[in-house]
Amino acid sequence: MGTVVSVRLNGGLTDAGGPVLRHAARAAVAGVFDRWDDRFSLYRPGSELSRVASGAIRLPNASRELRDCYALALDWRDRTDGVFTPHRGDGVIDLSGIVKALAIVEAGSALESLGQKAWSINAGGDILVSGCPNVTFARRLDPNVDPDWVVALVNPLDRLDLLATVPLRAPLRAVATSGSAERGDHIWTPAPGIRSPFRQVSVLAADIVTADVLATAIVAGGEPMLNQCAATYEIEVLAVLQGGGLLATPGLRR
Repeated sequence: MGTVVSVRLNGGLTDAGGPVLRHAARAAVAGVFDRWDDRFSLYRPGSELSRVASGAIRLPNASRELRDCYALALDWRDRTDGVFTPHRGDGVIDLSGIVKALAIVEAGSALESLGQKAWSINAGGDILVSGCPNVTFARRLDPNVDPDWVVALVNPLDRLDLLATVPLRAPLRAVATSGSAERGDHIWTPAPGIRSPFRQVSVLAADIVTADVLATAIVAGGEPMLNQCAATYEIEVLAVLQGGGLLATPGLRR
């Protein structure tokens, strides 16, 4: 998927089941992401989605997984009034806006099938967590406190600077960031040729699919979409304007 995927078990400070479990966890997560990339990458001519794009496979004859993913993306298109879209400007189906999040979800399930309940998966800055990190270690310091997974939101104007460090507390256990800081302007806006007012948008949500889709939709749709999403979904948003100003929902301001 052109990015780095990292996995932390119990925050990385405990043994977390030993080398055998760590090796199994790494293999399981790698296998999940390889499989999704093999099927949905438009950069691999032999992927199923590339063959749909070329006409070698008709969409009704594609796999159930591909058709279900496309249906989910269409549902999100409707929920965002068309701002989030699974179609490129030339009409080709492009599911990159949703498959990474779905791969993260499946990778989390793979970790839990290995008996691992406390984990963090970070795929290119999109993060999903489960359980509490280092519970045993933390309770040695304070028996009354469960530790939180904490994420850092980087300043897109200065990659060595942090805008905020945010605990991922239930129900908000996922965070996704979208924008032009890392990959340039790659998100289509509803008005062709009109640049997004946002350089970067981070969304905290209960699940990574919602966080990922809405981060992309807000970058594409600007402040009206930010306001609509914040009013509709239980999320928190930190948006960085092109000039460096910030817009934040109440929870992130706190």
